[in-house]
Amino acid sequence: MSGKDKLIRRFLSKPKDFTYDELQILLQGFGYSEMKQGRTSGSRVAFWNKASRHLIRLHKPHPHNILRRYQLDFLVDELKNKGFIP
Repeated sequence: MSGKDKLIRRFLSKPKDFTYDELQILLQGFGYSEMKQGRTSGSRVAFWNKASRHLIRLHKPHPHNILRRYQLDFLVDELKNKGFIP
């Protein structure tokens, strides 16, 4: 099993300690890039997938790097709706 597959499996299990850094790696693997300009330059971040023209917006977790459960639920739904994960 590849590292990407392990990360996807971990993400789908919605662990309590899934980090923002892991999310960046996961989304980059699906072709998303983080936008760091305009309204998204503070705690709000956006990930853009040029191929599918899909935008994901969320608040960057702070002061810790751990994503909250509602963020994981939202991200799983978004990625499933776009067909990136089963």
